[in-house]
Amino acid sequence: MGDYKNLIHKSKLQDDKTEEKLLQPYTYLLQVPGKQIRAKLTHAFNYWLDIPNDKLHSVGEIIQMLHNSSLLIDDIQDNSILRRGIPVAHSIFGIASTINAANHVFFLALEKVLALGHPEATAVFTEQILELHRGQGMEIYWRDNFTCPTEEEYKIMTMKKTGGLFMLAVRLMQLFSSNKSDFSFLSGILGLYFQIRDDYCNLCDVEYADNKSFCEDLTEGKFGFPIMHAILSRPDDKKVFNILRQRPKAVEVKRYCISLLEEFGSFDYTRKVLDDLEKEARNEVARLGGNPRMDSLLDEIVIRYCYHILLWFEEKLNSIGRSLSCFAFLNLTYCPSLP
Repeated sequence: MGDYKNLIHKSKLQDDKTEEKLLQPYTYLLQVPGKQIRAKLTHAFNYWLDIPNDKLHSVGEIIQMLHNSSLLIDDIQDNSILRRGIPVAHSIFGIASTINAANHVFFLALEKVLALGHPEATAVFTEQILELHRGQGMEIYWRDNFTCPTEEEYKIMTMKKTGGLFMLAVRLMQLFSSNKSDFSFLSGILGLYFQIRDDYCNLCDVEYADNKSFCEDLTEGKFGFPIMHAILSRPDDKKVFNILRQRPKAVEVKRYCISLLEEFGSFDYTRKVLDDLEKEARNEVARLGGNPRMDSLLDEIVIRYCYHILLWFEEKLNSIGRSLSCFAFLNLTYCPSLP
């Protein structure tokens, strides 16, 4: 009996070496840091919320842990090959260990939520994580059932999936702030901007292709924003839908699909929507009283997006033997703040 009690005692002790082994898929992903947009967002929102630095740091850690652990799961669900320019974690450590590590980090994040010491923190955490999973679940459902969403359905899904994590950060911060303003609209708009931009870059950004793989959304069978627009705008033309159903890997097929998206005006429409979302975000920031940190972050995001557009146009021009001096035809109103 004594031996078993000793084993139980030992089982409750945290072994750092064991923890290190279990979290290898997660720490592997962290070796190539992302753009830290979520950390910058929490800092920007704190201009309004003005919470203590220790709470801000804790919330930032929670959001980053949830974001990075979700990427491990996303890559499995999407059959991805690359993440941040390196092979996905499950291709190195296996699916089982990667899922376990992602779930492990998820609960380490929950542990940090409890450590915030606010009675409402776990309820906020649960509500927003449920929203995130509902959004993710709908996207997977559409993909696996070959169901193209409407634009409204897509936007609702994105506000849950991407905007949900932004809103979690804001709501956790507001627990320690006297500012109880409603930031849900701004969080939703930012979530939409990030997801639609991600969908756009997946299909026509050379840098994105280097860090993931060429037109990965087509191989995945995902109804990204430009793809959704192409299918809905040409209901009698089934070529894009049929290509998506095949989940193509051949570069030639993918390039043909991209040419269809160009022909159908789907990239033009996506750029217009992104432009409108940027204006909505800036107007909402002004309505909320202004925020120089948020303005700077929006500038950074838009400049990066415009740089990707210019790379795309450069590739298109080079492919037809034209020089960059032909940029006269490019509407640079998409990136007014580009140096």
